[in-house]
Amino acid sequence: MVTDAQWSRIREGLRFGQVVEGTVVRVPRPGAIGIFVDIGLSVGGFVDVVLLPHRSECWPTEGTVTEFEIWWADSRKQIRLKPSDPQYLCDDFADFVERFRPGWPSDVGCAVLAPGASDAG
Repeated sequence: MVTDAQWSRIREGLRFGQVVEGTVVRVPRPGAIGIFVDIGLSVGGFVDVVLLPHRSECWPTEGTVTEFEIWWADSRKQIRLKPSDPQYLCDDFADFVERFRPGWPSDVGCAVLAPGASDAG
């Protein structure tokens, strides 16, 4: 487990939309939770079920190596990811973003800072 200071340093090096290669390491409940991804950092990556195809048989399986984008990171010491490959992304991603994260396009390239922190620098 990483310390708060380590987590802060890791986050400082991340940018929304940054592409990372990862290996799917666990798919605990296909269709219900999401997938866990090793992206080579001391914290794990996770893709939430809402970003994956509605049919779980279309999800990447354990051992799949593919690219992901940094989607979110908060106090949970886990990097939230979005599949880069459209075959692993929900079909209604554009609608999802419009409804739940309309600022996503302008977030791309910005630092993944702690909530309330400023990216002004």
